[in-house]
Amino acid sequence: MADDTHGWTAAPGAAQRARSVLAAAWSCAVNAEGTREELVGAHSVTDDGELLLHVPEDSALLAAAICAPRGEPSAVLEFADVAPVPLRDRIRARLWLAGWFAVRDGHLVLRPTRVVLRQPAGAVVVDVDEFTAAAPDPLATAEARLLSHLADCHADAVERLTRLVDHGSLHGAVRVQPLAVDRHGLTLRIERVRSGGDVRLPFHAPADDVSQLTERMHVLLAQASAASCPRPLQRQRADGEA
Repeated sequence: MADDTHGWTAAPGAAQRARSVLAAAWSCAVNAEGTREELVGAHSVTDDGELLLHVPEDSALLAAAICAPRGEPSAVLEFADVAPVPLRDRIRARLWLAGWFAVRDGHLVLRPTRVVLRQPAGAVVVDVDEFTAAAPDPLATAEARLLSHLADCHADAVERLTRLVDHGSLHGAVRVQPLAVDRHGLTLRIERVRSGGDVRLPFHAPADDVSQLTERMHVLLAQASAASCPRPLQRQRADGEA
């Protein structure tokens, strides 16, 4: 991967985020020619952004593609990006790909003509050429395992990281869980009784693999250890010990 030490951003761009959703998603919903199917473990993505659907021979989607009067039926595919850690609202993003199906070697191939990514901040139309040229975040396929391990085995580390969060953001917090991680940073979900919010902790430099991520996390934890404990969590701990 190219050297990213200069000009890197503290969050992935929309095109890379979209490719990361595709890389990590295990299921999708497909709408084509009046047919809707829910597929599990059926898609893959080529390096140039084409999406391959591996469907059974008796799939209605495959029949629609073969029998379409124009030869290339239109289709819309929907993917949900679900947080691996149990949370109140686990859908982190939704991705829609619209385009045209073609049949190749018994599989369906989607050539995207429109890409829409919806995140909590709103929806954005991703340029198709940028989507095609983008690569998934290098941690995308390992993220679920990494976050689950952090939440299940290192709750003390998650609590320590809250020392890097603005005290006001922790007011009323009842639980803090890791929500997402990518090469640029870690995002924490702060849950309150009736609401919640997300806080991002950027790394000092991008992480291109798990070993680099480990180093970046150690730096964050060292910074957190040097910070004072947030007062809201101190009060919660005192109340719990009373």
